[in-house]
Amino acid sequence: MGEMEHRVPDPSQLRIGDADRQRVADVLRDAAGEGRLDLDELDERLELTWRAKTYGDLVPITLDLAQAAPVPMPASTPAPRPAGLPGVGHASSTAIMGDCKRRGVWHLPSQHSAFSLMGSVTLDLRQATLESHDTRINASAIMGDVKIIVPAHVNVVVDGTPIMGDYGQSKDEVPAELGPGSPTIRVRGVALMGSVQVKRQPAPGTPRRFLGTY
Repeated sequence: MGEMEHRVPDPSQLRIGDADRQRVADVLRDAAGEGRLDLDELDERLELTWRAKTYGDLVPITLDLAQAAPVPMPASTPAPRPAGLPGVGHASSTAIMGDCKRRGVWHLPSQHSAFSLMGSVTLDLRQATLESHDTRINASAIMGDVKIIVPAHVNVVVDGTPIMGDYGQSKDEVPAELGPGSPTIRVRGVALMGSVQVKRQPAPGTPRRFLGTY
């Protein structure tokens, strides 16, 4: 008698319910309201959504919407940067079955797109220069993850849609130090069988003995 074969279930083949279909339908309607889908496309994708049976069926319906950014630019094209601001500018960060990491001194434009497909994206903003006092990051993950690290003085507003995944703000590692002049990072998007998490962490190189018991 041969050994019994143990197979890890493929999460994309798990069956979905009406609540999952409704969440995708809401994403499609929001996209139509923003002008990213016309009415014919909306009707077609809504029909596919309500006919979908597995999470894998939902991926092609939302894939291009998850990657969409308010101002689309190729990942290799640096964003325009005002004179005098340090660091390299990036309009988008994409990981497809791989890793993309933005760390150290770099320039974050007022709108940025982060997308992970079976990969991992890390945006470390602790040493980044923000172009705007109010920044929008469109962060989405499909069977992957996006991690956004912010310093103590940055305010964060997270408004994403998890579909069999996680979308939110993790427990802070340092207390927030917010004031009237604090910049704001707004994070929105979709996590489909993936994870998008924002975490407030101390400045790079901070000794643990200075972090207190928070």
